[in-house]
Amino acid sequence: MPISKNRSQTNVFYAFAFMGVVMAVFTVGYHLGGWSWSDSFYMVVITAFSVGYGEVVPITDPWLRTWTIVLILFGCTGIIFVTGTLVQWLTEAQIQRALGGKRMENEIEKLTNHAIICGYGRIGRMIATQLQAGGIPFVIVDQATDRVAEVRDAGFLTMQGEATDESVLKAAGISRARVLATVLPNDAANVFITLSARNMNPGIQIIARGEVPSTERKLLQAGANRVVLPAHIGADRIAHLILHPNTRDLIGGKTKSSIDFDHHLTELGLDLEEIEIGAGSPWVHKRISEVETGTAGRMLPVAILRKEGATDLNPNPTAMLMPGDALVVMRRVLRRATS
Repeated sequence: MPISKNRSQTNVFYAFAFMGVVMAVFTVGYHLGGWSWSDSFYMVVITAFSVGYGEVVPITDPWLRTWTIVLILFGCTGIIFVTGTLVQWLTEAQIQRALGGKRMENEIEKLTNHAIICGYGRIGRMIATQLQAGGIPFVIVDQATDRVAEVRDAGFLTMQGEATDESVLKAAGISRARVLATVLPNDAANVFITLSARNMNPGIQIIARGEVPSTERKLLQAGANRVVLPAHIGADRIAHLILHPNTRDLIGGKTKSSIDFDHHLTELGLDLEEIEIGAGSPWVHKRISEVETGTAGRMLPVAILRKEGATDLNPNPTAMLMPGDALVVMRRVLRRATS
């Protein structure tokens, strides 16, 4: 069992404390023998460190000679103690770092059907947290030493290096991985990583981040299965909250379930929409059944947000829409045809 880092640091502390006590005690001893403080301290230093200079003051007193002999024994022992503990501390740090890196490499080599996250910025941290909660094995690739240390402190598997380097992707197990998410803030790097990953593993699912809309087409051409534009998603979310402030409250606000619900709706080509029922609305003083009939089933009423503040979930077909109410419906999202 390797000696812990804390124990090594404790030994270094004890060694320096021992030398401090030795130097203080013997300096006081020489001073009591009639020497000045500077001469006493100088004598202790050159004796303890075995410099080999001559005596500061000729020693004829048998007591001071005995005192000097004892100083030689304790001083040399203390220096050996300090040197040994420092070497042990530095060596163990290097050994533990090497063993830790080797152990991590072995764990990565055992992974199959895992995920690779390229970049440990804000988005990379969120992805890692979600994958850990979902029980999905993953490896994080990042070139920054401080971020790699942060990943290791969090207990995640990591590879330090440029994700654009194929040897790094290979070491991360790209050939055995199920999905790769490249979420670097550099669009050019994400395109290059996507190209490399698709070439190394034609069957892998690639999810790429794009900073500008024009990059989406390039990433798809490079081999990405999905492209995520964080800025676009954020702007769309804010605009939706402005236009339809109450709709998402029906499905739990910011909870994980609401995020999953939104995602599944999008996948199915559906969306929630809030329709304000004003005095001039064609649906004012209409029943829910009449709304369903009038739209030929294109809109499914989900809830009525009453003017007074109440909410009618799954409203009865006979429920009446009044001025000032808001009707939340589920409708199909028209998708642009692709060639």
